[in-house]
Amino acid sequence: MARIRTIKPEAFVSESLAAVSLTAERTFLGLLTQADDQGRHRDHAAIVAGQLWVLRPEHTPSDVETDLAQLADAGLICRYKGPDHKRYLHVVTWHQHQKINRPSKSRLPGCPVHDASVAAVPDAGARVTESSLPPRAVLPEGSGEFRESALNPERDSEAAGQEHFKESSVRDQGVLGEATMTSHRPDLGPRTVDLGDIPSGGASAHAPDTVSAKQLLAEYIAACNHRPPEDFLNRLGKQVRKLLDEGITPTHLRAALERHRAKGLSPSVLPNLVHEVMNAASPTKPATHRTWTNPTDVVAAYGDEL
Repeated sequence: MARIRTIKPEAFVSESLAAVSLTAERTFLGLLTQADDQGRHRDHAAIVAGQLWVLRPEHTPSDVETDLAQLADAGLICRYKGPDHKRYLHVVTWHQHQKINRPSKSRLPGCPVHDASVAAVPDAGARVTESSLPPRAVLPEGSGEFRESALNPERDSEAAGQEHFKESSVRDQGVLGEATMTSHRPDLGPRTVDLGDIPSGGASAHAPDTVSAKQLLAEYIAACNHRPPEDFLNRLGKQVRKLLDEGITPTHLRAALERHRAKGLSPSVLPNLVHEVMNAASPTKPATHRTWTNPTDVVAAYGDEL
């Protein structure tokens, strides 16, 4: 689910961003709003295009793949493969520039390169202390001031683990462990959903399955072999928003959209498909039969036919 993120003024004079194209820079800034609270996202060009370029059909998933390659070459993102053999990415300097209040634990696997040192720590969920951090050094320009409150969670619980660390310390020590960021609020469940692996069972045990019309449309586009025409997507998006406003659950909408995509139907028939999904007769439900009884008034029942 998209989040409100921080874009620093220094981003517009960043030499790293200046080394990539304008579209790659826009993709990077857009990823800041789509990544989860640990800065991770699926490395899938079609999904990213559906989220960030849905109203710019001329910028295709192939163009987004070029953007991601430029960002990786510039060291702004790191692309890796998870244990499930799917591709993921994360923003390398996420914890240096983003201050997340009560961050949620990521549902995506960590980076084997930047998170490797965290796995080597005996207790990654233990409190971060000053002795466990690298020696204090001069910070690069625009990275912010290193505050003592980040070393003492009891002194400033809201600022703990969210102040600006210098880039070298992030690369040497790795991103802070997920348990460290969420240990003070274990009751909070994950806030983000992997768009490339949506559970078919509806809502999770921790958070309701609340999605936007834009997200459902992005899933629809990602499942297509070729991107549908823009006019078609605009009309389909209006139908999806209208059905969501009526209280139709995302589970029923996803099933209806899958039938709609497989059959190649008009956007106007989406409500009919939703009705079909919601009210289809269960194959296991036996048909209702009534035992035949002779009518009490034969003349009224049969008239002159007898």
